[in-house]
Amino acid sequence: MIISKATETNIPVIQDLANKSWNSAYAHILEQKQIDYMLGLMYSESTLKTHFENPNYQYYLINEDEVFLGFIGFEFHNEPDTTKLHRIYFLKEAQGKGLGKKALEFVKSETEKSGDKRLTLTVNKNNNAKRFYESQGFKVYDEAIFDIGNGYVMDDYLMEFIIDK
Repeated sequence: MIISKATETNIPVIQDLANKSWNSAYAHILEQKQIDYMLGLMYSESTLKTHFENPNYQYYLINEDEVFLGFIGFEFHNEPDTTKLHRIYFLKEAQGKGLGKKALEFVKSETEKSGDKRLTLTVNKNNNAKRFYESQGFKVYDEAIFDIGNGYVMDDYLMEFIIDK
């Protein structure tokens, strides 16, 4: 597995991976119209360019045998002493290979290097990924419903991992 820093030139790769992974991961949780809306909102070229312009926002691509299998996006200092994991997605065929665990270890390490002491993320209440995050040391610290427009909401658990120094 190779984790490489993404650049603006990788936006089409990120969009393709997001489209494929979201349609696999959320098909049983969300309506297709909501998936399409959220992909358009969160992965438009202008949104991704804004992320790349933010020096605290990091994107990394994950590949194996020169094939892109997933990506991660996180933001240092999203809150005081806190890095937020915004995105971690893998293609369906990449799941079960331990790549998610390795990617999370990478994000934890980068969080520690940044000086942040806490790593947070949100996960849909109906998403089985919650169990995966718990197995990696994350704990639920709150719940929230976020209005994302167009009549849609995200009903999520807020999870955190405390960096031990």
